[in-house]
Amino acid sequence: MSDEIIRKSAAELAELYRSGEVSPVEVVDAVLDRMEHVDQALNIMVTTTADQARADAKKAESRLRSGEELPALFGVPMTVKDLAETAGVRTTYGSVAFSEYVPDEDAIGWARLKEQGAILLGKTTTPEFGLLGVTESKLTGTTSNPWRPGYTPGGSSGGAAAAVAAGVGPVAWGSDGGGSIRVPSALCGVVGIKPSIGRIPAAECVDGDSTDGPIARTVLDAAIVFDATAGHHPSDRFSVPRDARSYTEAALTPGDLTGVRVAACYDLGQKVLDPEIRRVFAAALEDMRAAGASVEEVGIQLPDTQVFFDHLNGYAYLELVEQLQAGGVEVWPMILEMAERAKNVTGRQVYTAFTQGKTEIYNAFSTAMNGADVLVTPTTPVPAFPNAGDYGPRGMVDGQEAPPLALLLHSMTEPPAHAGLPALSVPGGFTSQGLPVGLQFIGPLWADADVVSVAARYQRATDWHTRHPVL
Repeated sequence: MSDEIIRKSAAELAELYRSGEVSPVEVVDAVLDRMEHVDQALNIMVTTTADQARADAKKAESRLRSGEELPALFGVPMTVKDLAETAGVRTTYGSVAFSEYVPDEDAIGWARLKEQGAILLGKTTTPEFGLLGVTESKLTGTTSNPWRPGYTPGGSSGGAAAAVAAGVGPVAWGSDGGGSIRVPSALCGVVGIKPSIGRIPAAECVDGDSTDGPIARTVLDAAIVFDATAGHHPSDRFSVPRDARSYTEAALTPGDLTGVRVAACYDLGQKVLDPEIRRVFAAALEDMRAAGASVEEVGIQLPDTQVFFDHLNGYAYLELVEQLQAGGVEVWPMILEMAERAKNVTGRQVYTAFTQGKTEIYNAFSTAMNGADVLVTPTTPVPAFPNAGDYGPRGMVDGQEAPPLALLLHSMTEPPAHAGLPALSVPGGFTSQGLPVGLQFIGPLWADADVVSVAARYQRATDWHTRHPVL
Protein backbone atom coordinates (compact mmCIF):
# COMPACT_ATOMS: atom_id res chain seq x y z
CA MET A 1 0.00 0.00 0.00
CA SER A 2 2.90 2.39 0.72
CA ASP A 3 3.86 2.51 -2.99
CA GLU A 4 0.27 3.44 -3.82
CA ILE A 5 0.12 6.05 -1.07
CA ILE A 6 3.15 8.01 -2.27
CA ARG A 7 1.54 8.44 -5.69
CA LYS A 8 -1.78 9.75 -4.41
CA SER A 9 -2.57 13.36 -5.19
CA ALA A 10 -3.39 15.86 -2.48
CA ALA A 11 -7.00 15.89 -3.67
CA GLU A 12 -7.14 12.09 -3.42
CA LEU A 13 -5.58 12.12 0.04
CA ALA A 14 -8.20 14.60 1.23
CA GLU A 15 -10.94 12.17 0.19
CA LEU A 16 -9.17 9.14 1.66
CA TYR A 17 -8.61 10.92 4.97
CA ARG A 18 -12.27 11.83 5.28
CA SER A 19 -13.47 8.34 4.37
CA GLY A 20 -11.09 6.85 6.91
CA GLU A 21 -9.42 4.60 4.33
CA VAL A 22 -6.01 6.16 4.95
CA SER A 23 -4.63 8.23 7.83
CA PRO A 24 -2.11 11.09 7.82
CA VAL A 25 0.17 8.92 9.96
CA GLU A 26 0.29 6.21 7.28
CA VAL A 27 0.91 8.76 4.55
CA VAL A 28 3.65 10.65 6.37
CA ASP A 29 5.42 7.41 7.30
CA ALA A 30 5.26 6.20 3.69
CA VAL A 31 6.52 9.48 2.29
CA LEU A 32 9.37 9.73 4.80
CA ASP A 33 10.40 6.17 3.89
CA ARG A 34 10.35 7.21 0.25
CA MET A 35 12.46 10.27 1.03
CA GLU A 36 15.07 8.12 2.73
CA HIS A 37 15.07 5.73 -0.22
CA VAL A 38 15.57 8.31 -2.98
CA ASP A 39 17.56 11.10 -1.34
CA GLN A 40 20.90 9.34 -1.60
CA ALA A 41 20.52 9.12 -5.38
CA LEU A 42 18.91 12.53 -5.91
CA ASN A 43 20.19 14.79 -3.11
CA ILE A 44 16.91 16.71 -2.83
CA MET A 45 16.78 17.53 0.89
CA VAL A 46 18.73 20.12 2.86
CA THR A 47 16.97 19.71 6.20
CA THR A 48 14.39 17.09 7.14
CA THR A 49 11.72 17.47 9.82
CA ALA A 50 10.70 13.84 10.22
CA ASP A 51 9.99 13.87 13.97
CA GLN A 52 7.84 16.98 13.77
CA ALA A 53 6.07 15.66 10.68
CA ARG A 54 5.12 12.46 12.48
CA ALA A 55 3.89 14.43 15.50
CA ASP A 56 1.84 16.72 13.23
CA ALA A 57 0.40 13.69 11.45
CA LYS A 58 -0.86 12.24 14.75
CA LYS A 59 -2.54 15.54 15.63
CA ALA A 60 -4.08 15.72 12.15
CA GLU A 61 -5.41 12.17 12.44
CA SER A 62 -7.10 13.01 15.73
CA ARG A 63 -8.82 16.08 14.30
CA LEU A 64 -9.93 14.24 11.18
CA ARG A 65 -11.56 11.57 13.32
CA SER A 66 -13.56 14.27 15.10
CA GLY A 67 -15.48 14.92 11.90
CA GLU A 68 -14.93 18.68 11.88
CA GLU A 69 -14.81 20.56 8.59
CA LEU A 70 -11.15 20.96 7.61
CA PRO A 71 -9.28 22.50 4.64
CA ALA A 72 -8.38 20.39 1.62
CA LEU A 73 -4.66 20.43 2.47
CA PHE A 74 -5.17 19.37 6.07
CA GLY A 75 -2.76 16.54 6.89
CA VAL A 76 -1.14 16.62 3.43
CA PRO A 77 2.67 16.28 3.57
CA MET A 78 4.81 18.63 1.49
CA THR A 79 8.28 20.08 1.12
CA VAL A 80 9.36 23.73 1.04
CA LYS A 81 12.20 25.16 -1.04
CA ASP A 82 15.08 26.33 1.12
CA LEU A 83 14.64 29.95 0.00
CA ALA A 84 11.38 30.25 2.00
CA GLU A 85 11.70 30.99 5.71
CA THR A 86 10.34 28.35 8.07
CA ALA A 87 10.16 29.41 11.72
CA GLY A 88 12.33 27.20 13.90
CA VAL A 89 13.58 25.19 10.92
CA ARG A 90 16.97 25.84 9.34
CA THR A 91 16.76 27.97 6.19
CA THR A 92 20.06 28.24 4.32
CA TYR A 93 19.11 29.90 1.01
CA GLY A 94 21.49 27.29 -0.47
CA SER A 95 24.50 29.25 0.83
CA VAL A 96 27.32 28.37 3.18
CA ALA A 97 26.95 31.92 4.53
CA PHE A 98 23.59 30.87 6.05
CA SER A 99 24.35 27.22 6.78
CA GLU A 100 23.13 27.47 10.39
CA TYR A 101 20.48 30.17 10.05
CA VAL A 102 17.15 29.47 11.77
CA PRO A 103 14.45 32.12 11.18
CA ASP A 104 11.93 33.22 13.80
CA GLU A 105 9.06 33.73 11.36
CA ASP A 106 7.51 31.88 8.45
CA ALA A 107 7.39 33.20 4.92
CA ILE A 108 3.87 34.32 4.06
CA GLY A 109 3.13 31.44 1.69
CA TRP A 110 4.30 28.76 4.09
CA ALA A 111 2.47 30.45 6.99
CA ARG A 112 -0.76 30.22 5.00
CA LEU A 113 -0.12 26.57 4.14
CA LYS A 114 0.52 25.79 7.81
CA GLU A 115 -2.79 27.43 8.67
CA GLN A 116 -4.40 25.02 6.20
CA GLY A 117 -2.86 22.10 8.08
CA ALA A 118 -0.16 21.10 5.57
CA ILE A 119 2.64 19.04 7.14
CA LEU A 120 6.27 20.00 6.55
CA LEU A 121 8.55 17.14 5.52
CA GLY A 122 11.65 19.32 5.17
CA LYS A 123 13.47 21.88 3.04
CA THR A 124 14.53 21.15 -0.53
CA THR A 125 17.74 22.01 -2.32
CA THR A 126 18.33 25.20 -4.26
CA PRO A 127 21.38 26.89 -5.77
CA GLU A 128 22.75 29.78 -3.74
CA PHE A 129 19.96 32.37 -3.39
CA GLY A 130 18.23 30.75 -6.37
CA LEU A 131 20.65 32.40 -8.78
CA LEU A 132 21.60 29.49 -11.06
CA GLY A 133 19.60 27.73 -13.75
CA VAL A 134 20.55 24.33 -12.29
CA THR A 135 20.46 23.07 -8.71
CA GLU A 136 24.13 23.14 -7.74
CA SER A 137 25.22 24.51 -4.37
CA LYS A 138 28.51 24.90 -2.54
CA LEU A 139 26.58 23.94 0.60
CA THR A 140 24.63 20.88 -0.54
CA GLY A 141 26.29 19.73 -3.75
CA THR A 142 24.47 18.56 -6.88
CA THR A 143 20.81 17.58 -7.15
CA SER A 144 19.71 15.01 -9.75
CA ASN A 145 16.65 14.37 -11.85
CA PRO A 146 14.45 11.40 -10.78
CA TRP A 147 13.98 10.38 -14.40
CA ARG A 148 17.72 10.01 -14.84
CA PRO A 149 20.02 10.39 -11.83
CA GLY A 150 23.15 12.26 -12.88
CA TYR A 151 21.08 14.64 -15.03
CA THR A 152 19.89 18.04 -13.89
CA PRO A 153 16.38 18.70 -12.57
CA GLY A 154 16.85 22.35 -13.58
CA GLY A 155 16.68 25.19 -11.13
CA SER A 156 16.30 26.90 -8.95
CA SER A 157 13.41 24.89 -7.44
CA GLY A 158 15.18 21.71 -8.53
CA GLY A 159 14.92 19.91 -5.22
CA ALA A 160 11.22 20.74 -4.91
CA ALA A 161 10.30 19.49 -8.39
CA ALA A 162 12.47 16.38 -8.06
CA ALA A 163 10.82 15.60 -4.71
CA VAL A 164 7.31 15.75 -6.17
CA ALA A 165 8.30 13.65 -9.19
CA ALA A 166 9.99 11.07 -6.94
CA GLY A 167 6.98 10.69 -4.64
CA VAL A 168 8.25 12.76 -1.71
CA GLY A 169 4.97 14.56 -1.10
CA PRO A 170 2.24 15.28 -3.66
CA VAL A 171 2.96 19.02 -3.61
CA ALA A 172 5.88 21.35 -2.92
CA TRP A 173 6.42 25.05 -2.38
CA GLY A 174 8.85 26.78 -4.73
CA SER A 175 9.70 30.20 -6.14
CA ASP A 176 10.07 31.61 -9.63
CA GLY A 177 11.79 34.79 -10.77
CA GLY A 178 12.44 33.80 -14.36
CA GLY A 179 11.45 30.15 -14.58
CA SER A 180 12.63 28.64 -11.31
CA ILE A 181 9.34 26.79 -10.80
CA ARG A 182 8.47 26.12 -14.43
CA VAL A 183 11.88 24.91 -15.67
CA PRO A 184 12.40 22.18 -13.04
CA SER A 185 8.74 21.21 -13.29
CA ALA A 186 9.21 20.68 -17.03
CA LEU A 187 12.46 18.72 -16.67
CA CYS A 188 11.01 16.55 -13.88
CA GLY A 189 7.63 15.91 -15.54
CA VAL A 190 5.42 17.72 -13.02
CA VAL A 191 3.21 20.84 -12.86
CA GLY A 192 4.41 24.27 -11.75
CA ILE A 193 2.58 27.58 -11.55
CA LYS A 194 4.05 31.08 -11.74
CA PRO A 195 1.11 33.35 -10.89
CA SER A 196 0.42 36.84 -12.17
CA ILE A 197 2.39 39.57 -10.44
CA GLY A 198 1.13 40.06 -6.88
CA ARG A 199 -1.16 37.04 -6.69
CA ILE A 200 0.97 35.30 -4.02
CA PRO A 201 2.60 37.78 -1.62
CA ALA A 202 6.12 37.76 -0.20
CA ALA A 203 7.20 39.97 2.68
CA GLU A 204 8.91 43.21 1.67
CA CYS A 205 8.89 42.19 -1.99
CA VAL A 206 11.06 44.49 -4.09
CA ASP A 207 10.89 42.62 -7.41
CA GLY A 208 7.52 42.09 -9.02
CA ASP A 209 9.02 39.58 -11.46
CA SER A 210 9.60 37.09 -8.64
CA THR A 211 6.92 35.06 -6.91
CA ASP A 212 6.42 32.00 -4.79
CA GLY A 213 4.22 29.23 -6.12
CA PRO A 214 3.17 25.58 -6.13
CA ILE A 215 4.65 22.46 -7.72
CA ALA A 216 2.51 19.33 -7.97
CA ARG A 217 1.83 16.24 -10.05
CA THR A 218 -1.58 17.51 -11.21
CA VAL A 219 -2.96 20.90 -12.16
CA LEU A 220 -5.75 20.36 -9.63
CA ASP A 221 -3.31 19.92 -6.73
CA ALA A 222 -1.34 22.97 -7.81
CA ALA A 223 -4.60 24.94 -7.95
CA ILE A 224 -5.55 23.85 -4.43
CA VAL A 225 -2.21 25.14 -3.12
CA PHE A 226 -2.62 28.31 -5.19
CA ASP A 227 -6.02 28.97 -3.60
CA ALA A 228 -4.56 28.48 -0.13
CA THR A 229 -1.76 31.01 -0.60
CA ALA A 230 -3.13 33.77 -2.86
CA GLY A 231 -4.39 37.11 -1.64
CA HIS A 232 -3.16 40.51 -0.48
CA HIS A 233 -0.73 40.93 2.39
CA PRO A 234 0.19 44.39 3.71
CA SER A 235 3.94 43.61 3.76
CA ASP A 236 4.03 43.16 -0.05
CA ARG A 237 3.39 46.35 -1.99
CA PHE A 238 2.86 44.33 -5.20
CA SER A 239 0.24 42.03 -3.70
CA VAL A 240 -3.36 42.13 -4.91
CA PRO A 241 -6.70 40.97 -3.45
CA ARG A 242 -7.85 37.40 -3.93
CA ASP A 243 -9.09 36.46 -7.37
CA ALA A 244 -12.85 36.46 -7.80
CA ARG A 245 -12.56 32.91 -9.13
CA SER A 246 -11.45 29.79 -7.31
CA TYR A 247 -8.45 28.15 -8.96
CA THR A 248 -9.62 24.78 -7.66
CA GLU A 249 -12.98 25.23 -9.39
CA ALA A 250 -11.17 26.38 -12.53
CA ALA A 251 -9.10 23.19 -12.52
CA LEU A 252 -12.33 21.18 -12.27
CA THR A 253 -13.90 22.87 -15.32
CA PRO A 254 -15.69 20.04 -17.15
CA GLY A 255 -15.30 19.15 -20.77
CA ASP A 256 -12.50 19.19 -23.30
CA LEU A 257 -10.82 22.14 -25.06
CA THR A 258 -13.68 22.88 -27.41
CA GLY A 259 -13.93 26.63 -27.94
CA VAL A 260 -10.47 27.37 -26.52
CA ARG A 261 -8.26 29.56 -28.71
CA VAL A 262 -4.59 28.65 -28.49
CA ALA A 263 -1.76 30.75 -29.89
CA ALA A 264 1.28 28.50 -30.31
CA CYS A 265 4.93 29.54 -30.59
CA TYR A 266 7.70 26.98 -30.98
CA ASP A 267 10.67 29.01 -29.72
CA LEU A 268 9.25 32.27 -28.31
CA GLY A 269 11.54 34.10 -30.68
CA GLN A 270 14.68 32.68 -29.04
CA LYS A 271 15.74 30.74 -32.19
CA VAL A 272 17.34 27.76 -30.40
CA LEU A 273 15.24 24.61 -29.99
CA ASP A 274 16.26 20.99 -29.60
CA PRO A 275 14.69 18.79 -32.34
CA GLU A 276 13.22 16.46 -29.71
CA ILE A 277 11.49 19.37 -28.01
CA ARG A 278 10.16 20.49 -31.40
CA ARG A 279 8.80 17.01 -32.15
CA VAL A 280 7.07 16.66 -28.77
CA PHE A 281 5.63 20.16 -28.98
CA ALA A 282 4.18 19.53 -32.45
CA ALA A 283 2.53 16.34 -31.18
CA ALA A 284 1.13 18.23 -28.17
CA LEU A 285 -0.46 20.80 -30.48
CA GLU A 286 -2.15 17.98 -32.35
CA ASP A 287 -3.43 16.62 -29.02
CA MET A 288 -4.92 20.06 -28.30
CA ARG A 289 -6.61 20.13 -31.69
CA ALA A 290 -7.95 16.63 -31.10
CA ALA A 291 -9.37 17.83 -27.77
CA GLY A 292 -11.27 20.59 -29.59
CA ALA A 293 -8.96 23.60 -29.36
CA SER A 294 -8.39 26.04 -32.19
CA VAL A 295 -4.60 26.30 -32.55
CA GLU A 296 -2.84 29.04 -34.53
CA GLU A 297 0.94 29.32 -34.79
CA VAL A 298 2.24 32.83 -34.08
CA GLY A 299 5.55 34.66 -33.86
CA ILE A 300 6.80 37.11 -31.26
CA GLN A 301 9.56 39.70 -31.10
CA LEU A 302 11.34 39.92 -27.74
CA PRO A 303 14.62 41.40 -26.51
CA ASP A 304 17.64 39.12 -26.21
CA THR A 305 16.94 37.26 -22.96
CA GLN A 306 20.50 37.34 -21.61
CA VAL A 307 21.15 41.00 -22.47
CA PHE A 308 17.86 42.09 -20.94
CA PHE A 309 18.55 40.01 -17.81
CA ASP A 310 21.97 41.64 -17.42
CA HIS A 311 20.48 45.12 -17.66
CA LEU A 312 17.67 44.30 -15.26
CA ASN A 313 19.52 42.25 -12.63
CA GLY A 314 23.22 42.76 -13.19
CA TYR A 315 23.73 45.26 -10.39
CA ALA A 316 22.06 42.88 -7.92
CA TYR A 317 24.59 40.19 -8.85
CA LEU A 318 27.43 42.68 -8.50
CA GLU A 319 26.34 43.73 -5.02
CA LEU A 320 25.82 40.13 -3.91
CA VAL A 321 29.27 39.06 -5.12
CA GLU A 322 30.88 41.94 -3.25
CA GLN A 323 29.08 40.95 -0.05
CA LEU A 324 29.93 37.25 -0.36
CA GLN A 325 33.57 37.88 -1.18
CA ALA A 326 33.85 40.27 1.76
CA GLY A 327 32.67 37.39 3.94
CA GLY A 328 35.16 34.96 2.40
CA VAL A 329 32.48 32.91 0.62
CA GLU A 330 33.40 31.14 -2.63
CA VAL A 331 31.25 32.30 -5.55
CA TRP A 332 30.23 30.33 -8.62
CA PRO A 333 32.01 31.31 -11.88
CA MET A 334 28.70 32.04 -13.64
CA ILE A 335 27.67 34.48 -10.92
CA LEU A 336 31.11 36.11 -11.05
CA GLU A 337 30.77 36.48 -14.82
CA MET A 338 27.33 38.09 -14.50
CA ALA A 339 28.70 40.50 -11.90
CA GLU A 340 31.62 41.33 -14.17
CA ARG A 341 29.29 42.06 -17.09
CA ALA A 342 27.26 44.32 -14.81
CA LYS A 343 30.23 46.64 -14.45
CA ASN A 344 29.67 47.66 -18.08
CA VAL A 345 25.93 48.24 -17.70
CA THR A 346 24.99 51.92 -17.62
CA GLY A 347 22.37 53.58 -15.47
CA ARG A 348 20.49 54.51 -18.63
CA GLN A 349 20.35 50.83 -19.66
CA VAL A 350 18.99 49.84 -16.25
CA TYR A 351 16.38 52.60 -16.39
CA THR A 352 15.35 51.59 -19.90
CA ALA A 353 15.04 47.93 -18.93
CA PHE A 354 12.79 48.69 -15.96
CA THR A 355 10.60 51.16 -17.84
CA GLN A 356 10.50 50.71 -21.61
CA GLY A 357 11.83 47.14 -21.68
CA LYS A 358 9.19 45.53 -19.50
CA THR A 359 6.45 47.40 -21.29
CA GLU A 360 7.76 46.26 -24.68
CA ILE A 361 7.77 42.65 -23.49
CA TYR A 362 4.24 42.97 -22.12
CA ASN A 363 3.02 44.50 -25.39
CA ALA A 364 4.76 41.80 -27.44
CA PHE A 365 2.84 39.09 -25.57
CA SER A 366 -0.44 40.97 -26.01
CA THR A 367 0.18 41.22 -29.76
CA ALA A 368 1.14 37.53 -30.05
CA MET A 369 -1.94 36.37 -28.13
CA ASN A 370 -4.27 38.66 -30.12
CA GLY A 371 -7.36 37.56 -28.21
CA ALA A 372 -6.32 33.93 -27.71
CA ASP A 373 -7.11 32.33 -24.36
CA VAL A 374 -3.53 31.15 -23.91
CA LEU A 375 -0.16 31.28 -25.60
CA VAL A 376 1.53 27.87 -25.52
CA THR A 377 5.27 27.25 -25.91
CA PRO A 378 7.72 24.57 -24.88
CA THR A 379 8.76 25.38 -21.32
CA THR A 380 12.44 24.80 -22.07
CA PRO A 381 14.37 24.76 -25.37
CA VAL A 382 16.28 21.60 -24.36
CA PRO A 383 15.51 18.57 -22.19
CA ALA A 384 17.44 17.64 -19.06
CA PHE A 385 21.18 17.21 -19.55
CA PRO A 386 24.04 15.70 -17.51
CA ASN A 387 25.07 17.60 -14.39
CA ALA A 388 28.14 19.64 -15.31
CA GLY A 389 28.52 22.50 -12.85
CA ASP A 390 26.93 25.93 -12.85
CA TYR A 391 27.12 26.47 -16.62
CA GLY A 392 26.00 23.00 -17.62
CA PRO A 393 27.35 21.40 -20.82
CA ARG A 394 28.37 23.44 -23.84
CA GLY A 395 27.89 22.46 -27.45
CA MET A 396 25.56 22.49 -30.42
CA VAL A 397 21.76 22.45 -30.40
CA ASP A 398 20.12 21.53 -33.70
CA GLY A 399 23.28 22.41 -35.61
CA GLN A 400 23.70 25.79 -33.92
CA GLU A 401 26.31 26.82 -31.41
CA ALA A 402 24.29 27.41 -28.25
CA PRO A 403 24.97 29.24 -24.99
CA PRO A 404 25.89 27.04 -22.02
CA LEU A 405 22.79 24.93 -21.45
CA ALA A 406 22.22 26.11 -17.87
CA LEU A 407 21.86 29.65 -19.26
CA LEU A 408 19.69 28.51 -22.18
CA LEU A 409 17.21 26.65 -19.95
CA HIS A 410 15.35 29.80 -18.86
CA SER A 411 15.24 31.59 -22.21
CA MET A 412 11.51 30.92 -22.71
CA THR A 413 10.41 31.35 -19.09
CA GLU A 414 12.16 34.66 -18.40
CA PRO A 415 10.03 36.87 -20.73
CA PRO A 416 6.58 36.04 -19.23
CA ALA A 417 7.99 36.81 -15.78
CA HIS A 418 9.19 40.24 -16.92
CA ALA A 419 5.69 40.89 -18.28
CA GLY A 420 4.12 39.82 -14.96
CA LEU A 421 1.93 37.24 -16.71
CA PRO A 422 0.56 33.98 -15.32
CA ALA A 423 2.41 30.96 -16.69
CA LEU A 424 2.04 27.27 -15.96
CA SER A 425 4.18 24.29 -16.99
CA VAL A 426 2.45 20.96 -17.48
CA PRO A 427 3.85 17.61 -18.74
CA GLY A 428 3.54 17.42 -22.52
CA GLY A 429 5.42 14.28 -23.51
CA PHE A 430 8.81 12.61 -23.50
CA THR A 431 11.89 12.63 -25.68
CA SER A 432 12.95 9.42 -27.41
CA GLN A 433 15.46 9.05 -24.56
CA GLY A 434 12.65 9.06 -22.00
CA LEU A 435 13.15 12.56 -20.61
CA PRO A 436 10.12 14.72 -19.78
CA VAL A 437 9.14 17.72 -21.89
CA GLY A 438 7.01 20.53 -20.45
CA LEU A 439 4.45 22.79 -22.12
CA GLN A 440 4.21 26.37 -20.93
CA PHE A 441 0.69 27.87 -20.87
CA ILE A 442 0.86 31.69 -20.69
CA GLY A 443 -2.18 33.86 -20.15
CA PRO A 444 -3.09 37.55 -20.17
CA LEU A 445 -2.44 39.48 -16.99
CA TRP A 446 -4.78 38.39 -14.13
CA ALA A 447 -6.16 35.49 -16.20
CA ASP A 448 -4.68 32.93 -13.79
CA ALA A 449 -7.93 30.98 -13.47
CA ASP A 450 -8.30 30.73 -17.25
CA VAL A 451 -4.75 29.40 -17.59
CA VAL A 452 -5.39 26.84 -14.85
CA SER A 453 -8.64 25.78 -16.52
CA VAL A 454 -7.10 25.28 -19.97
CA ALA A 455 -4.04 23.46 -18.61
CA ALA A 456 -6.20 21.16 -16.48
CA ARG A 457 -8.38 20.22 -19.44
CA TYR A 458 -5.30 19.56 -21.55
CA GLN A 459 -3.87 17.38 -18.79
CA ARG A 460 -7.06 15.33 -18.57
CA ALA A 461 -6.89 14.78 -22.34
CA THR A 462 -3.41 13.20 -22.05
CA ASP A 463 -1.74 10.70 -19.76
CA TRP A 464 1.78 12.13 -19.42
CA HIS A 465 1.22 13.09 -15.79
CA THR A 466 0.34 9.50 -14.87
CA ARG A 467 3.86 8.28 -15.67
CA HIS A 468 6.39 8.14 -12.85
CA PRO A 469 10.16 7.62 -12.67
CA VAL A 470 11.35 4.28 -11.35
CA LEU A 471 13.74 4.66 -8.42
